[in-house]
Amino acid sequence: MARTTRRATVRALLDLYGRTYADEAGIRLTDTPQPLYRLLVLAGLLSARIRAGVAVAAARELSAAGLRSPRAMAEATWQQRVDALGRGGYRRYDERTATQLGDGAELVRTRYGGDLRRMRARAGGDLGEVRRELREFPGLGPAGVDIFLREAQAVWPESAPYFDAKTLQGAALLGLPDSPARLARLADGTDPSVLAAALVRVALDKHAVAAVEEAAAGR
Repeated sequence: MARTTRRATVRALLDLYGRTYADEAGIRLTDTPQPLYRLLVLAGLLSARIRAGVAVAAARELSAAGLRSPRAMAEATWQQRVDALGRGGYRRYDERTATQLGDGAELVRTRYGGDLRRMRARAGGDLGEVRRELREFPGLGPAGVDIFLREAQAVWPESAPYFDAKTLQGAALLGLPDSPARLARLADGTDPSVLAAALVRVALDKHAVAAVEEAAAGR
């Protein structure tokens, strides 16, 4: 595929699907404690075998219930967490997830004083160390770690461009390069977190490839 066609494909991709999951969940991501914690919660919800839309809705319900900080999450009752997850349609995993959210909130409080920026500082720019520390959160496996870092690269630029296996799966479906650096260049300055989210949406939606290709052809 020619370079111009690839650029057209990326522009069409971004026009159609260029929205981060944090934005969809109502999280205005900044390098401050509360948005980073809410992103951690969202990453855990998205990593379960459940539709992304349901996970996002559950994250919004937790926020609406006031559970936006480690302290609020830890001090909420287990039933309050279950109820918020249920209102978002997150019913299959609600009881286990409610427990994990409480335990994870306590870990953020005790280890990092409620501030995930301390995890970043403690890692000293070592992305592998950040990944290891994230894996210690209940329910946050490799997929959840990737989700967190895909979105967090918007405010933690030392990890950018962060394109994990799911992102590269979307790129392959569109005939785009499998090199993170080359993908980032094709996006012409678009935040890599936005490009990563768009590629993941393509990987998850069997109709997305045709939609992108049709939009790119019309350019």
